[in-house]
Amino acid sequence: MTDQQLQHYYDQNTRARWLALLSVCLAIFITSVTMSAANIAIPSIARDLDASAKAVSWIPTSFLWGNIVLLLPAGRLADMIGRKRMYILGVTFFSLFSLCIFIVNDINSLLTLRVFQGFSVALITATSMGIIGAVFANSNRGAALGMTSSSVYLGLSCGPIIGGWLTVEFGWRAVFWMPTPVLLASLLLIFIFVKGEWKSLKVETLDKVGSVLFAAWVSAFFIGMSDVEEMSNFALLILGIGLFFLFIKQQANAASPLIRIRALRANRIFSRSILSSFLMYSANFPIVFLMSLYLQYIHQLSPLEAGQLVLIQTFIMMILAPIAGRLSDRYEPRYLATGGCFSFAIGLAILFWIDMDTSLTYIFVGLIFLGIGFGLFSSPNNNAIISSASKDKLSIASALLGLSRNMGNMFSTAIVMMLMSVMLGSQSIGADNLDQLLAVIRIVLVLTLISALSACYFSFTRGQIHQK
Repeated sequence: MTDQQLQHYYDQNTRARWLALLSVCLAIFITSVTMSAANIAIPSIARDLDASAKAVSWIPTSFLWGNIVLLLPAGRLADMIGRKRMYILGVTFFSLFSLCIFIVNDINSLLTLRVFQGFSVALITATSMGIIGAVFANSNRGAALGMTSSSVYLGLSCGPIIGGWLTVEFGWRAVFWMPTPVLLASLLLIFIFVKGEWKSLKVETLDKVGSVLFAAWVSAFFIGMSDVEEMSNFALLILGIGLFFLFIKQQANAASPLIRIRALRANRIFSRSILSSFLMYSANFPIVFLMSLYLQYIHQLSPLEAGQLVLIQTFIMMILAPIAGRLSDRYEPRYLATGGCFSFAIGLAILFWIDMDTSLTYIFVGLIFLGIGFGLFSSPNNNAIISSASKDKLSIASALLGLSRNMGNMFSTAIVMMLMSVMLGSQSIGADNLDQLLAVIRIVLVLTLISALSACYFSFTRGQIHQK
């Protein structure tokens, strides 16, 4: 089918549209569950594998690294060979790698597994929003994107509860193999009900030099940031910064670049929405990880109890995301998203004052503001990004959206790792160093507050997507 025929098919077949959305939502939901559930399981993993605080801090980072280095090439390949094909590969590979948890017997093999899971999710991330943006191009795009965002937050909401329960009842390995049946259901839906393929009509080649440069600067920069006290790591950090500028120069001159720098700069709505996404995800990602450590080590809660408390933030995000997405089809996304940034900043300001004796009620209130803020921000911001991209570039737009999210996640995680390394070193977290853990949490909360306030500015100044 041509693009026109394919669009007509989905305009006329409501059932096919919603089943495509269901397939994507299932995959996004279960990979999000795995991400947040793994954070809750970290103390149990550390005890079972005899891993240091520094080593276990790589559990979220290794996943993000694998995801980030492959995202841009995956987005470009999806536009070239087909979004549906790449999506199917991503879901299949993630299922297979999830089952490899049964052969993991030390922290290094677990981190390797997380890297390959990250590679697989890159293929899903690079294509999912593009598929939904194409299927719902003429109807309910904001609402559909809101539901995909809601699936992320439903997964993040269920992750701490599911992860805590699985860890207590079956051991932490269950957190990793659990996604497989749900992913198989997602594959069946896409094979049986989703017709056609989406790819660019323009013949392009993959920018291999740009892909290698991108992976190199990301790797050098974030490995370097993980322990800047080591001279070799500091040298890697400087190398990463240099490779970043080399990558930007190479992209500006490449015939078929991963990122069209000039076009990105010219599209104010797209570029500022991407920047807002990076800043807000930088502010949000460390919260579950740090609050999990705070609640389990300082308040002595079980993994399940800690998961139940942090659930409130992601539960509110899950409820608000589709509502905010639907509203962004009618009202300017920048107003909704900016209000969300401000509410999130209030939540961070509240949590900054936690100490060894802070009541759980006080923490609960801070998490409520965080949930409201991110719930209002994410779907309208995603709608602005997808709506401002051309139809033949929806996969790379989806990849850039995923990249902004995961680069934000990884940047803030690298900050946490650096602070953990400086203040806790290689020792395990225990009663003797809880003051240092609390200091790390407070420093990160200040930095994330600055990030959220910066996102307010870029979100509000992006411009309008709705024509008056």
